[in-house]
Amino acid sequence: LGVEGAKAFSAVLLENTTIVSLQLSGNEFDDHAAKYLADAITANSKVEILDLSYNMFGDKAGEVLGMAIAENIGLKELRIKWNHFHSQGAAALAKGLEANIFLKALDVSYNGFGTSGAAALGEALKANNVLEELNISNNRIMVEGALHIAAGLKANKTLKRLNMTRNPMQSEGCCGVLRALQANSGTGIKILDLPDIPVNKELAELCDAVKIRFPNLLLRHGGNTKLQRKSQSKVEL
Repeated sequence: LGVEGAKAFSAVLLENTTIVSLQLSGNEFDDHAAKYLADAITANSKVEILDLSYNMFGDKAGEVLGMAIAENIGLKELRIKWNHFHSQGAAALAKGLEANIFLKALDVSYNGFGTSGAAALGEALKANNVLEELNISNNRIMVEGALHIAAGLKANKTLKRLNMTRNPMQSEGCCGVLRALQANSGTGIKILDLPDIPVNKELAELCDAVKIRFPNLLLRHGGNTKLQRKSQSKVEL
């Protein structure tokens, strides 16, 4: 659809009173198209599910869409994976999430959030008390970024599912996330997906401790639900 298509859809959404789910993935929407879509997102309160995945949004798009997300009062689920959000644009999107009090599920996987984007997400998780599902897989989040996310998890009470797979956060980053859950007696996390990395002794012991503290938590390690340890005890990873 490109820029002209985005402009046309924006005009429709500004008048929309019936559409509640809209799939606009794979339309080569870029930063120019984003400004039209942002206007619609800001004004529209009827659309509850919006998919803008597999487009060409960059950092400028992240800035305008972030502001729109902050103002939106209708969206419950936003999918915006496989775009080109990096540090600045990623941080702007996260700030939009921080201000939004309606969004329940956000998928920003396969972008490039990196450390600065992860830091902004961590701050958003501290403030946001509505979001229940967050997918940040494959976002170049390394140890420092994972620790920023962990700081947010330590304070968050509402997030139920977090997917962090395919990020180079190493065992140190994974341990930081698990320690944050340990420290948060009121955590709502039910499903946690960690990257598929070699499990050292410290990480394995933390998994054991977290499972004891939160017996209903499903910990998954790179998509594998169980790992047999040398002690023959089973730990869900």
